[in-house]
Amino acid sequence: MPFLPVLLAMASTFSPTSAARALVPGSTSRPLFLAAAAASSGRIQPSRKGLDFRRGRFTVCNVAAPTAAEQEATASAAAKESQRPVYPFAAIVGQDEMKLCLLLNVIDPKIGGVMIMGDRGTGKSTTVRSLVDLLPDIRVVVGDPFNSDPDDPEVMGPEVRERVLRGDTSVPVTTAKITMVDLPLGATEDRVCGTIDIEKALTEGVKAFEPGLLAKANRGILYVDEVNLLDDHLVDVLLDSAASGWNTVEREGISISHPARFILIGSGNPEEGELRPQLLDRFGMHAQVGTVRDAELRVKIVDERARFDRDPKTFRESYNEEQEKLQQQISSARSNLGAVQIDHDLRVKISKVCSELNVDGLRGDIVTNRAAKALAALKGRDSVTVEDIATVIPNCLRHRLRKDPLESIDSGLLVIEKFYEVFS
Repeated sequence: MPFLPVLLAMASTFSPTSAARALVPGSTSRPLFLAAAAASSGRIQPSRKGLDFRRGRFTVCNVAAPTAAEQEATASAAAKESQRPVYPFAAIVGQDEMKLCLLLNVIDPKIGGVMIMGDRGTGKSTTVRSLVDLLPDIRVVVGDPFNSDPDDPEVMGPEVRERVLRGDTSVPVTTAKITMVDLPLGATEDRVCGTIDIEKALTEGVKAFEPGLLAKANRGILYVDEVNLLDDHLVDVLLDSAASGWNTVEREGISISHPARFILIGSGNPEEGELRPQLLDRFGMHAQVGTVRDAELRVKIVDERARFDRDPKTFRESYNEEQEKLQQQISSARSNLGAVQIDHDLRVKISKVCSELNVDGLRGDIVTNRAAKALAALKGRDSVTVEDIATVIPNCLRHRLRKDPLESIDSGLLVIEKFYEVFS
């Protein structure tokens, strides 16, 4: 049967309001495939704006499409609807040391991350993931896979940096939440570092870089659960990126470097294995988490968790006010951080504590100063006090002390003893 009569016969079975009907621009009665057939037989003159018919074929042009802003808003709304509900940070009972370390790193990312070690089932990963709701907005370049900062060349992707160096002022900018990226234990090195884009290589015949998790985590948070079980080759990758702030990929004829500055957060159970000392030293702070022993607190935790499991949406709404207060406190602390001062005498005493504890390197001194300033900013002050230093110094130095197999005392207590000895 000839093709055109078949189409005409099919068309006669559709109603004018059929969802399958595509109308020619400017027409309200003729389906698209009938218009194409009629145009090919010379009965109608095709519209140059909407359709272009050549030898019985047609191409569609000037089709109305949603703007980039509309697409971004739709995608953001869809992502919020589809994502799993997160336990509110304000609803976490106890574990004040861990929560404080996380908040200080959000206020000042240059502290260098947190290592959280403790018993299983103490809410380590729940607390870290609940941090997502409190993360502030940052300015990023639209469509850039590296979350490039439009104002800082040090954290720009290669393409954006080239455009800025050429003097291009039309780089589109938007605001977005700081991202949190999970690094699975079974991830491959290609997925973490990035690799060649095979699809583009096959379809377009060009070598293109496909960014990995380190690119996605730039200017964000990289979280590794059970970090002490991470494969050695991935530990090497993390060490390299954490040390330089850049990720360099050399493979399949591709040589590319991109910024990879992230807050590294790890959690684990010390009974399952020790962490390599090189990686441990890369964490700015160390939080020790223990099981809650108070019976009343344990009952409260169980009840709160049961409420969340029963109706996550209502449970989250009940903590909206506290969450908003925390967000405002963090935002205010980030903006005031630059104005916080620490006296020279206090800085000298911090370095004296580090020296007398035989802490290798100067990271301990730097992190303690930064953490004390962040804590002062969180409390709304513009100067650091001795109490601020006493609060943060055990978390900044505990994991940097040399291990003595015959020593039974906790390293955090050693730091506190030395602190009171020096600051007395």
